[in-house]
Amino acid sequence: MKKLQPLVYAILISTGFYLGGGDSRKEITAERGKINSIIQMIKDHYVDTINTTDFEDKAINSILNDLDPHSSYISIQEFKTVEQDMQGSFSGIGVQFNIIDDSIVVISAISGGPSEKLGIQSGDRIVTVNKENVASIKINNEGVIKRLRGKRGSEVNIRIKRRGQAQLMRFKIVRDQIPLYSVDAGIILNDNIGYIKINRFAATTYDEMIEKARGLKDKGMQSLILDLRNNPGGYLHIANQICDEFLKDNELIVFTEGRNRKKEETYATKRGELETIKIAVLINEGSASASEIVSGALQDNDRGLVIGRRSFGKGLVQEQISLTDGSVIRLTTQRYYTPSGRCIQKNYSDNNINYYLELHSRDEKEIPDSLIYTTKNGRTVYGGGGINPDIIIERDTNLNYLLINKMISKGWVNEFCFEKSEDLRAQKISSYREINMTSIYNEYLYFIKQKDSSFKINIGKTELNYFKNLMLASISRNLWDNNTYYKILSADDEYIQRAITELESKY
Repeated sequence: MKKLQPLVYAILISTGFYLGGGDSRKEITAERGKINSIIQMIKDHYVDTINTTDFEDKAINSILNDLDPHSSYISIQEFKTVEQDMQGSFSGIGVQFNIIDDSIVVISAISGGPSEKLGIQSGDRIVTVNKENVASIKINNEGVIKRLRGKRGSEVNIRIKRRGQAQLMRFKIVRDQIPLYSVDAGIILNDNIGYIKINRFAATTYDEMIEKARGLKDKGMQSLILDLRNNPGGYLHIANQICDEFLKDNELIVFTEGRNRKKEETYATKRGELETIKIAVLINEGSASASEIVSGALQDNDRGLVIGRRSFGKGLVQEQISLTDGSVIRLTTQRYYTPSGRCIQKNYSDNNINYYLELHSRDEKEIPDSLIYTTKNGRTVYGGGGINPDIIIERDTNLNYLLINKMISKGWVNEFCFEKSEDLRAQKISSYREINMTSIYNEYLYFIKQKDSSFKINIGKTELNYFKNLMLASISRNLWDNNTYYKILSADDEYIQRAITELESKY
């Protein structure tokens, strides 16, 4: 792989990538002639035909993989999807869907979207898209997205099979901008304790979060549980904006520094709306990057409790550099440091596989290194390998969720819960408390026998209680919304219950 590096360097230059200045420009110009000659030589004389675009993509990836785990190349096609996800919207017909029994089933029409306005309902099965049959053809999620998303203002014609209707229903839908939400829930749990779940730090996350927080304050929220578990991060400036709402004026949030980047410090700048709210932040091994900036800033300023398991350990900052063909490179140019001076980047000198698998084998009680720092009030915190929580939720090694995860991965749980929610909707129930989970679980056992008669469900009491609660939450989400889903799950969530105890008592 190392033999490709000079070639890759030239490809970066020839596609418009430039980092540096002064005398280096002369070196680049001289090198371009040699590399361009090599590329042209391969095109003219190589024994086999090559896909030039694919060849360049692989070559670029080969050198970036030798830098660090987070420097990356994103192709034109991939970048469009990534941008939609991070910008918080896409252009499409506005439905949440799932593939059940080889059919595209509408889980819900997104509020305010074109499908909702036309009356498309949960349970509708999309049979054709622009006269193309899409039922029973082994279609996957990517295939559905390709057909339903498109340019804003463009038309898509679909035919739908609806329960109770003998004939297929025809809809002409004009695509529009559809929001992608990054805040999953904002609810009141116990009396005056609020709960907000953030799944990533996208362009709209701050606005979504502050809207949820204002609504909860109107309902009497005095304490907040901010759930950043399994949040992989996102935009640095969005994390800073969120921290600014909790921290007092002129308190340090984060600082960044790199070999060719000056030290830049970010401070809280205004009177935040949440400065008087008591806060507990939930993290785990899946919390990375911007999630670690938020939890680290609140911890180092002694602003709130951090509860859970040691975070991922990503302290590297990437800059996005656009290439002339529309693809981009995200190049690591800086490290970020928490207010106490900690860089929480874990070691990546081994290889990328071990780097990402480390979180599955780590000892939660083991501190990654001996770098000792102090918070604003003099508490000891440690650098390297992630944010160590103030209160650790240890894994219960006696519990085994493998069988449950297997059923989820097969799609059985989602399919059953969707079908059951359709039955309950017809019964017009008004609350999840009316749902009899003992009866529904027995129905699920029969459902599994029809799927695979040899499949045996043998799980412990704790795991079974969790699974029933998960099914109840999933059914309720189909019937109502995400807030109901998280409200139900919170009752048996060890992290949340510990946070409630701390917020209600000594903290």
